[in-house]
Amino acid sequence: MSYDALSDAVIKGDINGAMEETRKALEAGVNVQDILDQGLIATMDVVGDRFSKGLTFVPQMLRSAKTMQQCVEILKPHFQEGGVSTKGTVVLGTVKGDLHDIGKNLVAMMLEGAGFTILDLGVDVSPETFVQEVKKENAEIMGMSALLSTTMPAMSLTIKALVDAGVRDKVRVMIGGAPVTGKYAQEIGADSYASDAGSAVIEAKKILNID
Repeated sequence: MSYDALSDAVIKGDINGAMEETRKALEAGVNVQDILDQGLIATMDVVGDRFSKGLTFVPQMLRSAKTMQQCVEILKPHFQEGGVSTKGTVVLGTVKGDLHDIGKNLVAMMLEGAGFTILDLGVDVSPETFVQEVKKENAEIMGMSALLSTTMPAMSLTIKALVDAGVRDKVRVMIGGAPVTGKYAQEIGADSYASDAGSAVIEAKKILNID
């Protein structure tokens, strides 16, 4: 089956058109995993690549991500029967003391669009909450965001909390945010740094060795 119409609708942010194409695929008996992988995730990979190259900007990427999310909602009732797989579970949040969430929300949408299961903890998340949810969800990745330089130390404290809880070696840590750098990620012992939502998807796949 060709997913050109579905892909085109997602790229354009045409929610109604994309939802219609998703329903058509289901009615035609197309495998749910194929619709997700070939029709939606592959398209969001294209969107993310365009964003990384400066060919697509945040508003358009947001529209595409929201369109994809609506299509996934249509597919969800069929997930169990179709045996849909996930690339991994990501626990994500803005660190303690920081109430900014736009960048974090965009990362969550892009990672979900790439096939990851997302648990978004919101903003002002304490180290204890991060650790608790990582353990509860058996998460492969923990993502932390900070927009203020004054809240960046909370990232280090959260990694220390993972160590103290004995789960640091069971989860990969990815950090990002306006004042955050790759050098800082190395200094505090994070596994990865993402400068934007597009690179977050690339880094998540890289640290889990996903093609």
